[in-house]
Amino acid sequence: MNPLLNKLQPYPFEKLRKLFSDITPNAAYPAISLGIGEPKHPTPVFIRQAVTDNLGGLANYPSTIGSEALRSAIAGWLERRYNLPKIDAASQVLPVNGSREALFALAQTVIDPTGDALVMCPNPFYQIYEGAAYLAGAQPYFVNSDPARNFAPDYKSVPADVWPRVQLLYICSPGNPTGAVLTLDDWKELFELSDRYGFVIAADECYSEIYFKTEAPLGGLEAAHKLGRTGFPRLIAFSSLSKRSNVPGMRSGFVAGDAEVLKNFLLYRTYHGSAMSPSIQAASVTAWSDEEHVAENRAKYVAKFSQITPMLQEVLDVQLPDAGFYLWAKVDQHGGISDTDYARRLYAEYNVTVLPGSYLAREAHGVNPGQNRIRMALVAEVDECFEAAKRIVEFTKKLS
Repeated sequence: MNPLLNKLQPYPFEKLRKLFSDITPNAAYPAISLGIGEPKHPTPVFIRQAVTDNLGGLANYPSTIGSEALRSAIAGWLERRYNLPKIDAASQVLPVNGSREALFALAQTVIDPTGDALVMCPNPFYQIYEGAAYLAGAQPYFVNSDPARNFAPDYKSVPADVWPRVQLLYICSPGNPTGAVLTLDDWKELFELSDRYGFVIAADECYSEIYFKTEAPLGGLEAAHKLGRTGFPRLIAFSSLSKRSNVPGMRSGFVAGDAEVLKNFLLYRTYHGSAMSPSIQAASVTAWSDEEHVAENRAKYVAKFSQITPMLQEVLDVQLPDAGFYLWAKVDQHGGISDTDYARRLYAEYNVTVLPGSYLAREAHGVNPGQNRIRMALVAEVDECFEAAKRIVEFTKKLS
């Protein structure tokens, strides 16, 4: 067996199941889970219809590069969403089966494992980044998020001798779990570092369409264009329909950016067998071409967060995020309780599941930046999230 598999850590939800394994939750309360970031809003009817209308595509082998119609729809969305000049749908866009598999696979394409390669990740982070690094023959290097910088990673803290070894840098903006969005200055710093050391930037932007301010979050391709970076050198942006359109089961997303990197990524994917079903491609064209359902979905999140965040602020150190559908709350102000103990007791006494923040991070540079925080995914309908918030408030007041 591949010995690199031994480096993989259990996924956060495996750790959560183990944490709760000896608990029988209070049966007086129906179970509510805020633990998993799986969209629960209904899938739009027109997307469901588009899938069934195109089932004839099941009779055909799909091409890895995807249909011209899908690549053109994605390119058009990018141009509209980020005010970009013409995107070459033939060379700068590639459909993928959700951002997760593409985030993993990109590392297998760009990493040269013959040396001492590093893959730089934010901390806390999406665990796929770490697994992708190990299985590509590299080592992850974690850059802790800084609460004083709106949870942006502090790249100035990275020692000078680390940067020459970096071959791939993952960034998540809007961030999971913090919801933080990188500024244009943040991107400028990353681009300058990429120019100096030659690493590829993988910009995970799957939460980009759920936000709470008037202005939509800045994207990596948008930042590159604003900074005059023609052709998006060494930059690949990732997005998907899962959260934007409430279709996580479709496994439909894209990568876009540097044509030379994508040319090699397409070669890898051709052998890897990562082509998207023609039926899903056709439905994806429909989804990427419509914004009305996206605005309606976003309005639901705005309504939930505007109602629930103030409730939780009465008892927890938590702020409205820039974007995304998570609340990232500090809990240790209540008698020094840890994030894992908080999650265990909340589940046992009130049958509400939250994810300990330490499960989403690694100890790096002497600290686990997720320690004593919890992540709450407000993905259910507003009534269920409101009920969960009421129970969390009641539980936390008991701690005080």
